[in-house]
Amino acid sequence: MYGDRKGSKVMKINFVSSLHRSMSSWHLLTILLLLLSLQLRLALGSFTLFGPAKKAELRDQVRQMFYHAYDNYMQYAFPHDELKPLTKTFTDSLGELGNLKLERLSEQYNGSALTLVESLSSLHVLGNSSEFEKGVLWLGENLTFDVDVRVSLFECNIRLLGGLISAHLLATDLSKKSFREPYKDQLLILANDLGQRFLRAFDTPTGLPYAWINLKHGVMENETTETSTSGCGSLILEMGALSRLTGKPEYEESALRALRKLWSMRSSLDLMGTTLDVTTGEWIEHSSGIGAGVDSFYEYLIKAHILFGRDEYWDMFSSAYTAVQKYFRHGPWYHEADMRTGKATHWQLTSLQAFWPGLQILVGDVLAANSTHREFFSVWERYGVLPERYLLDRDMLHPTEKYYPLRPELAESTLFLYQATRDPWYLEVGEAIINSLNVYTRVNGGFASVRDVTTMKLEDHQHSFFLAETCKYLYLLFDDTFLVNGNYVFSTEGHPLPVTHSWHEWIPSIYMESEAFEYKRGGKHVFKSAMSSKLCPVVKVSPVQGKFWVESACHVLDKRSNHKCQSDKECGVDATTCREKRL
Repeated sequence: MYGDRKGSKVMKINFVSSLHRSMSSWHLLTILLLLLSLQLRLALGSFTLFGPAKKAELRDQVRQMFYHAYDNYMQYAFPHDELKPLTKTFTDSLGELGNLKLERLSEQYNGSALTLVESLSSLHVLGNSSEFEKGVLWLGENLTFDVDVRVSLFECNIRLLGGLISAHLLATDLSKKSFREPYKDQLLILANDLGQRFLRAFDTPTGLPYAWINLKHGVMENETTETSTSGCGSLILEMGALSRLTGKPEYEESALRALRKLWSMRSSLDLMGTTLDVTTGEWIEHSSGIGAGVDSFYEYLIKAHILFGRDEYWDMFSSAYTAVQKYFRHGPWYHEADMRTGKATHWQLTSLQAFWPGLQILVGDVLAANSTHREFFSVWERYGVLPERYLLDRDMLHPTEKYYPLRPELAESTLFLYQATRDPWYLEVGEAIINSLNVYTRVNGGFASVRDVTTMKLEDHQHSFFLAETCKYLYLLFDDTFLVNGNYVFSTEGHPLPVTHSWHEWIPSIYMESEAFEYKRGGKHVFKSAMSSKLCPVVKVSPVQGKFWVESACHVLDKRSNHKCQSDKECGVDATTCREKRL
């Protein structure tokens, strides 16, 4: 999700180009009719309840929800990782992330202040610069990663590294305006230290990282070699951002090599599996969908394209997205399928799939996004919250996965759809989500997860993502002030990263042969990204009589000398746009 509600350049470019790439004229006509219908409904006054006063009231409700969760964490759990709201105690869950048990190797571990790190960007969005600054200063003085604890690389990346990077960028801007003390890059220093510890996980024969790592000692003896597609394919946003902020390309290079290796393992249908072995590069589980274990892999391909400006990410995403729509989609629902055959394996809804409509908004597939979102909301209305897993072929809840851990995905997609359409119906959805959270999950000590959606029995856990994502997306739904003055990509943990020209221009060596153009400036040869220069990437640069010769990496001549293609296969690739030509 990024930017200005009126439509930033980034939004316009990606939205419009994606429509032309992926949608038929019939789809475009349908969207126009949908928008005309919406305008008519608005003109007739069908939605008069959501004026400025109503939106402000709901915004304030979300603000109060956030502080109820945050204040209780700070009182009863800080500086430990997460709050147990029923007993008003804490859990050090850093090693539990990913639903695996903590295997602490030292009893001296006192937590990572995980919820505080996750809350910083939300504090900024809510406009609380004073509390934001206090959190930044405390972390800079007290947080350390030199601890003897085994953690999930994926969860530590999206929660801690992503939280630190996002808060650093916000602090850099905010310190110029309202910080009482100078900001000295404390959070970036911590992020760099954490990133260095991550690099040891990538020391495998395939370049695919281990799923688990000890922050102090690296990969432990006899560590499991099994990981998920998300676990090794959803590191590029945070690691790429860290490279740009520190000037150290090794972070992005490690994450991109892993992503490229993972992509090379796709089937002939362009489908991925769910779990794999990092040492052999072989798939363990061939069935997959768009939910747990795979979800953020798709999400990070399109978001990396937006954030870093590389066509390589778009090429991966467009192929993967097309395959998902072809083999997983069944009407508005998405089932799982075998990556080798495309045949359905499991007909089930999982709560994590609710992020998909938001992703579809980023590529302009508005109709499909709306259709799927409405089905997810119908399940929410049926149970009061969204159950973790629902068996579509049996029309029943999964017998053991009936819980709702305060997940944000439905609120996230609701925000994206409202930003894209301005249809007030999505505000009604947001209000329903707020009401359900307050009725079923709010307790005296914070917000508790739901253990069983049929009984609404609660579980003693307030996940950090409730503050990082759920509250943030609901707040932005009713007050998007934060988005008006900038373009942002939100990480899979809801941490905003700004879309900037300078990040598009940063070309580490791992991109040089495919994503850069060399030109002469001030007597020196410098590289510029293909996206911003609008020129094809470099494939070869060699000195010829003291001059540099540049050959396009993407220019492919038409098969026929008269440039008349009888089929798409006879058409080449345009040297100016780097796009395949079509009949």
